[in-house]
Amino acid sequence: MHPEYLERILTAHVYDVAQETPLEIAPNLSTRLNNKLLLKREDTQSVFSFKVRGAYNKMVQLPPDILAQGVIAASAGNHAQGVALSAHHLGAKAIIVMPVSTPEVKVNAVKARGGEVILHGETYDEAYVYSRQLEAEKGLTFIHPFDDPDVIAGQGTIGMEILRQHQQPIYAIFVAIGGGGLISGIAAYVKRLRPTIKIIGVEPVDANAMYQSLRAGRRVRLSQVGLFADGVAVREVGEETFRLCQQYVDDIILVGTDDTCAAIKDVFEDTRSILEPAGALAIAGAKAYVEREQLHGQTLIAIACGANMNFDRLRFVAERAELGERREAIFAATIPEERGNLRKFCECIGKRNLTEFNYRIADEKEAHIFVGVQIQNRADAARMVKTFDACGFKTIDLTDDELTKLHLRHMVGGRSPLAHNELLYRFEFPERPGALMKFVSFMSPDWNISLFHYRNNGADYGRIVVGMQVPPHEIEEWQAFLDTLGYRYWDESQNPAYKLFLG
Repeated sequence: MHPEYLERILTAHVYDVAQETPLEIAPNLSTRLNNKLLLKREDTQSVFSFKVRGAYNKMVQLPPDILAQGVIAASAGNHAQGVALSAHHLGAKAIIVMPVSTPEVKVNAVKARGGEVILHGETYDEAYVYSRQLEAEKGLTFIHPFDDPDVIAGQGTIGMEILRQHQQPIYAIFVAIGGGGLISGIAAYVKRLRPTIKIIGVEPVDANAMYQSLRAGRRVRLSQVGLFADGVAVREVGEETFRLCQQYVDDIILVGTDDTCAAIKDVFEDTRSILEPAGALAIAGAKAYVEREQLHGQTLIAIACGANMNFDRLRFVAERAELGERREAIFAATIPEERGNLRKFCECIGKRNLTEFNYRIADEKEAHIFVGVQIQNRADAARMVKTFDACGFKTIDLTDDELTKLHLRHMVGGRSPLAHNELLYRFEFPERPGALMKFVSFMSPDWNISLFHYRNNGADYGRIVVGMQVPPHEIEEWQAFLDTLGYRYWDESQNPAYKLFLG
């Protein structure tokens, strides 16, 4: 006998600690997608996530004597905060077992809400096994993060709010899936009342337990999961959530890390809020679905389900967002080591905005250039490869190469036995399209560029470091060039780091 979810959701106790969150249009994204995209802003809860709904609904229904003995949970973070806040509100003790890899912001948030944190294991699953062990030893009640009818019903109140807040037609609701509690609750409610609305789950390509389970017709346990979207890094979905997803979920979209980063940026540009990776999955999924189905003029809802982001991850997110938006392509180009060829290569790029340019003299016959270029779409990148080839420059598109994106782009260079009479200078110039081309075209064709690095950081000023091979008797000409260039510059030729790694 399965629980009747409509009644459970309608009678759920969540609003002692949770609030009805706004359903807001994402104007920029809606325009770009040519559909009306609404965001259900669960990131605005006091714990910056939807999880408090299910945790409280479960705990408030426990018999007083059971609650008095305390509760325990295993969580990568957001469920932990929900349990800690709920326990604090109900005057109960809460122990939370969290994986060692949990972001510090989530650990501190649990402690701040009165929860006792135990760090154990590398993954949620290891933390889960240990928490069940402690449950038996200490006589506590385990609060499951997803596979519990009362928890599922608590999350289902989001579906109830959506249908109340938007009574016009809705084409689809996009929901991130970890263990499946959130999508199960929303789907159980929405499909009972408005069955024509599509319920579409979204998972990372490297943590897709529900996708694989639905395809196999049974629960599949993953041997490992990607941890970037740590809030959904679950190896095995719940038994009850799997049953509900089999019954109610229409489709599952898989998205990559770059797509998730792009979605974080999209939501920031529309709301000035920063979602955590798991919190942005639904938005990434909505974008991918629109592209796949060539959807136009529909109303779509995406659950922005969490915003517990570690600040130090933002650098990575910002870097990968451009790739996720297909706004940047990365190429490795080989050019004959002849004077004037670097300028010719730049002319092939034309008026496109460069995001990065790495070059280090290494071989007497050939030079290898690592270059990032702003593009309109992936077809644009393919056209660029053809253009480079037509100019006589062999080019490899590295845009989708993980090693390149994570490491090699920061490691291009090294010492060179060919860099005679090298001077190293840093330059700063107003960042605008064409400024880098102007800079390169100023360089005297008589001086060989032996090192070049530029990275567009989205700032007002572009910053370049250049190695120039200037013979000693031409130093005065070099100085005259610097004085007429009109850009700020710094002589780094004696910099100890340069001498150590590049000189």
